[in-house]
Amino acid sequence: MDAQEIQDAAAGGTGHLLKLANARDRRAAEAAHAFGGAIARTGGVYTSRMRLRFTKMQGAGNDFVMLNGITQRVELTAEQVRRLADRRFGVGADQILLVEPAQGAGADFRYRIFNSDGGEVEQCGNGARCFVRFVRDQGLTDKQAIRVETLGGLIAPRMEASGEVTVDMGAPVVDPAAVPFDAQGLVAVRIGEDEAWPLLVHGRETLVSVLSMGNPHAVQVVPNVDDAPVTKDGPVIENHGRFPRRVNAGFMQVMDRQRIRLRVWERGAGETLACGTGACAAVVAGIRRGLLASPVEVETRGGRLTISWEGQGDPAQHPVRLTGPAATVFEGEIEI
Repeated sequence: MDAQEIQDAAAGGTGHLLKLANARDRRAAEAAHAFGGAIARTGGVYTSRMRLRFTKMQGAGNDFVMLNGITQRVELTAEQVRRLADRRFGVGADQILLVEPAQGAGADFRYRIFNSDGGEVEQCGNGARCFVRFVRDQGLTDKQAIRVETLGGLIAPRMEASGEVTVDMGAPVVDPAAVPFDAQGLVAVRIGEDEAWPLLVHGRETLVSVLSMGNPHAVQVVPNVDDAPVTKDGPVIENHGRFPRRVNAGFMQVMDRQRIRLRVWERGAGETLACGTGACAAVVAGIRRGLLASPVEVETRGGRLTISWEGQGDPAQHPVRLTGPAATVFEGEIEI
């Protein structure tokens, strides 16, 4: 209520003032409803809430809340992202994935990725597989293959006849400065075509392959992933000062030349059951070290992924291809 309304209502007493206030509340709520949301009044302050339709999906156990930002208005704060991702008070997910119209020519959609900590990130391979199935299920396209804008660049997911999805993840970036990784004062250890960098973790040096799949990764080889210090070392590597944008920490066990086991501590999400870009990064590192040969089956705690890369020589000329499942778990509506 403004000052004039208060003056006009004064003669009517408190009851009239309350009627006016309630009418204002109703008008605010009606306006919000037109946008698929609501207005909550707390301590005299109006805050906007949204009613969102969502689809819960998973790719090899890496789970997502999918939001159609084309047929409904979606403007989320970091706090709302965290609430959606919360496994007790929200829907629960490793990442929130938002479909928006493409901003540039040559792309079908824009793909935005928010980690469970509320931060927006560049890339998610398992999410990209779910993305193409989602836009088809939503009737947004009937194409088998689409081109999608991400913060990490253009990617091309494609539905296979088998029901799995293959994503052209683009070429890996192995230049430390472009990852980005601060290598100043460090001396790399040459292993095959790879450079393994000594990273100080809990007072000891750990050799990691540093590369980007549209997002930064630090991959180390371990004897057994079951015993690897993922939850102890993962957070330290993620937030290490040499990675100005933080990093995903991969722990790879080589089983043979075409099979690995992998666990990943994801930046902003913690350990997940699978990480698509982490699987790509691990296979690229293994091939460059001479340990692996394409294609490589990657066994994660959530399922199996297949990575193909023919990038010996000049990595920048050869895209990485990720193939794996993408499934709908359930659909729903939430007010947040």
